[in-house]
Order: sequence, then C-alpha cells, then structure tokens
Amino acid sequence: MKSKVWRNSVGLEPGDNWKRELSAGILSYFASVYIVMVNAAILHDAGMPLRAGMVATLLTAVAGCLLMAFGGKTPIIVVPGMGINAFFTYTLVHSMKLDWREALAVVVVTGVLFAIVAFTSLYRILSDAIPHNLQHAITVGIGLFLTFIGLQKSGIVIAHRTTFVAIGHFSNPAVITSCVTLILALVLFIRGTRGGLLISMLTGTGLAYLLGAAHAPEKADSGHIFAGYGDVFAGMDWSRGISLVFWIAVFLLLLIVVFENIGLISSQTLMAGRPERFKSSLRALSIANIAAGLFGSSPVVAAAESTAGIAAGGRSGLTSLVTGLLFSATFLFIPLLAYVPDSAIAPILIVIGGLMVQSVREMDLSDLTELFPAFLIMVMIPFTYSIVDGMAFGFITYPIVKLAMGKGKEVPPALYGIAGLFVANFVLHALMG
Repeated sequence: MKSKVWRNSVGLEPGDNWKRELSAGILSYFASVYIVMVNAAILHDAGMPLRAGMVATLLTAVAGCLLMAFGGKTPIIVVPGMGINAFFTYTLVHSMKLDWREALAVVVVTGVLFAIVAFTSLYRILSDAIPHNLQHAITVGIGLFLTFIGLQKSGIVIAHRTTFVAIGHFSNPAVITSCVTLILALVLFIRGTRGGLLISMLTGTGLAYLLGAAHAPEKADSGHIFAGYGDVFAGMDWSRGISLVFWIAVFLLLLIVVFENIGLISSQTLMAGRPERFKSSLRALSIANIAAGLFGSSPVVAAAESTAGIAAGGRSGLTSLVTGLLFSATFLFIPLLAYVPDSAIAPILIVIGGLMVQSVREMDLSDLTELFPAFLIMVMIPFTYSIVDGMAFGFITYPIVKLAMGKGKEVPPALYGIAGLFVANFVLHALMG
C-alpha cells in the first residue's frame, strides 16, 4: 500500500521503470548543473553577491524540481531560465534602472500573476494574443543578446572608440581560455556528450588557472556557504511598486515567462508521453516562479535540458525528484564553484545563444507584414542592449504595417493595448530623460 502511495505521489505508472527514472534524473542533473554558476554570474552582474547568487540559484532549482516532481508529476527539470536571467539583469536592472531587490519584487509579482494565469484559462488567451512570429523572434533576439554578452565577457569581442566592436587580443590568456572552452563546448555538445557543457566549463577553469587568466576568490568569500545570503532571501524592495516602470516590467516579464514555458512544457510532456499532465506541470512551474523571487533568483523555466532525461527514459516526477536531490547535494561544492572564472562561463552563454536562435525555423517569413516586425525584434534586442526596447520596435511596428496593408483584422485586439504600453514606456523615458 505504501509503495502504491509513493508511486502515485510522483506519477509513476504501470510499466514505468524506476531504475531508468533514477538514471534519467542523474543525467538531467549533469546536463543542467552548469546553470548554477552561469546564472549566479548573471545575477552578480545585477549587483547581487556572487555566492548569494549561487545559493539562490540552488534553492530555486531544488524547490522547482520538487514542485514538478510532486505537483506536475513529470520528468521536467525546473531551473532559472537562460535568457530570462539576461532580461532580469540587463533589462530590468541596467536598462530600466531598477535595483536588483526591486527586480526581485517584479519576479514575485510576475509569479503570482503567472499562477493566476496557469490555474485559469487565461494562459490560452495570453498566448493567443501574441503572434507566433513575434514569440519566436523574441527567443531569437534574446539568443543573439546572450551570444553578444558571452562574446564580451570572454574578451573575444570588445568595445572600441572608433568602431562598434573590435576583436579582442588573442595573446590574452583569458581570451585563449574562452576560445578553447568555446570550441570544446561546441564539439562536445554537437557530438551529444552527456554533461558536455559542464565538462567544457571545468576544463576551461583548469586552463584559466594554468595560463594565469584567473585568480582565487577573496578570502572574505571563504566563510559559511550561506554567508551574505540573509540579505538576498525575501530581499524584495517594494518602494517602486506603484510606479509605471515597475508594472511595465511585470507585464513584459509575464509575457516572456508564460509563452516560453507554454511551448517548453507542451513539447516536453508530449515527448515524455504524458500530454495530459500539461496543466499540472504549468501550475507547478507557476508556483516555482513565486519561490524564485523569494529565494532571490530570476524566473524559472522548464529547462531544455529536461529532454536529456526524457530521452534516457524519464517519464514521471521521480526523474525531477532525483535531480532536485542532487541539486541539494551541490551546496557542498559552492566554495569550489566560486573558482570558476568568466572566461569559462562566457563560452557557455554563446552556445546557449546559438541554440535559442534555432527558433527562426518556426517562423513564417513569406509575409512581409510578419517578417519585418519580427526582424526588428531580432536585431534591435542585441543592438540596443535592451530586451524591452527590442520588443517595443516589433510590437509597435506589427499593428502599423498590418493596418497599412489593410490587414488590421489579423491583429489580435490585445496587441493594440500591448503596443500602446510600449509607446507609453518610450514617452515615459523621454519625459524622465
């Protein structure tokens, strides 16, 4: 009887092999654990202490995987999303001038609204309000943005006074490390090597210290693993909670989180042979997003790395439970993770950016009224160094070109309101600037 209750709690069905689920969970862990250091580095760029960022990322991943195991009952791995973390740091904090604590408040509010959307039929309405071309264009644009950030952090591309960018000096040990790590990451990933991104990051770390491109962290960072985390946990700042910029940030983040996760969860539950668990998985993920803000992380997603575990035979929540428990054990290695330098992290961002650009294959490029708004989003996100501004160009242009061609009926009514919000955001910045 107890065995049956346990199996039901994680969604194990007759025919599911628990040994295969365990191995799938272990594989999913090694495929996604690199995110701990990469996400912490991006949160650090927002001003959060690096070690606190690692703790926040791990707590968020553990909570997300456990919620998915017992709530969603699917083998989906829940971790802070690559691309969404870039939105958190480089758009909410750097472009919209929110403090990282205020940005965490945005994440919590977004999580609450996401839960309302997920537990009602609003998720369909919201998803249908954004044309598919624009949805895919945002993914591609964020991928290019992540690639640009990775190239800059690696030193392969640098800012120059006379040109927009210039090639870095390849005699620089950090640049050499980044190039070798990038090549290794690409080779291992394309060959389908399990844990390839983690292996390349660790190899790059060793090479960086060998070439003198990295230095040991400060002694001040060598204390208890939770040292400094007290200021991050539930560290939201609500002082700008009634401002227009705060709610514009919430709305934009909600759009990205909702339609990215709808697509991911739909494909992953189908791949696992459990499409009937789409709703429960989406609801578990929405609650995990509230937890992300409370723990001090950027929003979570149904990780693309989940497909590694599903391909290995993961079918139930036991897979995500195993991955969550392994993330818990990773706390023991936080002091070692602090030794990983930017030159070993940046190439991973480049690879992830390249993977996100694949979404261009899902776009309809035959209709010019669909092509050019999407094109503007894709190029303006990296060129303006702002995901919000890049989205604004596409979302404002879309109804304009449709109306100009007499195709106004093809524009979802909600999109006119969204375009109006982007215009209001531009006007607000003009008045404040």
